[in-house]
Amino acid sequence: MQKFISTYSTTISKSKAQSPLIPTFLLTQTSPYSQSTSIPKKQQRVRDHGYDNYMEVEKKMRKVIKFQDLILSHPNCMIASSRLDNLSRRLGFKQFDAGRFLLKFPHVFEIFEHPVQRILYCRLTRKAINQIELENEALIAQIPDAVTRLRKLLLLSNNKRLRLEHVRIARRDLGLPDDFEFSVVLKYPEYFRLFDADETRNKYIEVVGRDPDLSVCAIERLREKEYREKGVDAENIRFSFIVNFPPGFKISKYYKIAVWKWQRLPYWSPYEDVTGYDLRSLEAQNRMEKRAVATIHEILSLTVEKKISLERIAHFRMAMDLPKKLKEFLLQHQGIFYISTRGNHGKLHTVFLREAYKKGDLIEPNGLYLARRKLADLILTSPRRAPIDSELLSYRTDRNDRARSFQEDHVETDLGPFDDQNIVEQCGQVEGNSDLDVECESDYTDEDNGSDELADT
Repeated sequence: MQKFISTYSTTISKSKAQSPLIPTFLLTQTSPYSQSTSIPKKQQRVRDHGYDNYMEVEKKMRKVIKFQDLILSHPNCMIASSRLDNLSRRLGFKQFDAGRFLLKFPHVFEIFEHPVQRILYCRLTRKAINQIELENEALIAQIPDAVTRLRKLLLLSNNKRLRLEHVRIARRDLGLPDDFEFSVVLKYPEYFRLFDADETRNKYIEVVGRDPDLSVCAIERLREKEYREKGVDAENIRFSFIVNFPPGFKISKYYKIAVWKWQRLPYWSPYEDVTGYDLRSLEAQNRMEKRAVATIHEILSLTVEKKISLERIAHFRMAMDLPKKLKEFLLQHQGIFYISTRGNHGKLHTVFLREAYKKGDLIEPNGLYLARRKLADLILTSPRRAPIDSELLSYRTDRNDRARSFQEDHVETDLGPFDDQNIVEQCGQVEGNSDLDVECESDYTDEDNGSDELADT
């Protein structure tokens, strides 16, 4: 009987190979999607306009913040209009573009005439100053949370240390102050240690001690919350991530199977030391791939706005065992992350954590995020609603008063004194042709000409 079965199977295999009537895909016994636990690598990027619109506002905010820092660095926090072109070139502006840019945001920047020098100056409005003070207060108030975020970030690395310069580049995303080296690292010696590496001559931050409570990932807390609230089967969500695909993303049957298998694939925690494991097997490589997804997920969870540029994540690639081609790697998981290319002519890639946003807003906002969005509100407010500066308003009144006084004291002809109404109308015609009343349409593009930080990997 066994001899008959072997002979029959051999005959069938030969007939399949020789028969031209059998389609080629029927001869394929395995499917690249059904037997693999990894998600297909080549995925087309689908745009989500909610995140892209968010970055359009963020792009303007970066330029406004640069101008704010420039103005605040000068004495009395104001700059003469005659120096704007020279000073704005270091920010990437061309000639005459700085003035047009400032006029776009009258709720942030104020143009006024100096009462003594009689020349135009630029300064920040009261609303903009209040927003800066509010952001500074929120930044100081959340320093204890920033200390915890920095400790967790250091624990994600293999050697529990990171370069000081890499952390400095991402300080705004992590909610750290500009002087965090002194106000955070050196102020808490029980948590951090700052030292110079002999082999690279670079400064490093190393975490002191290890708190078990800090080794819990944000995704693990979400799984526990979902298990307690929805009563989902613990086996199905034990290693799963929250997946929300963008609108228009085409999901095939094989892709669903691959995602289902990938969600149930076990992996090692990003805080777990894997140096003692044998990583040569296929299963170990798949686990490390999913561990890299969990690591990037944890990095985004530690940021203030649940987003960070791809170039800044690349700074931590070697220390956290992340893949080399990060963009292609993240495009495999478009249901977890979203990459926006808006800003800096498509050279800047911003990674969002999809589960943290809903309709373009953060689901769980914090004080620092709300303070930063105040600046976005000032930028988006229509210029028509901006109040006219009192000094500019009085400039026309002064001209009318000087004309009247000149008429009453010195001007008198045979035809009699000039009519006051005619004088006012004539002055009004002259003023209508003045440069202050001409509306200049700006041809300045809001693209950021400055290049972002590149990863030195």
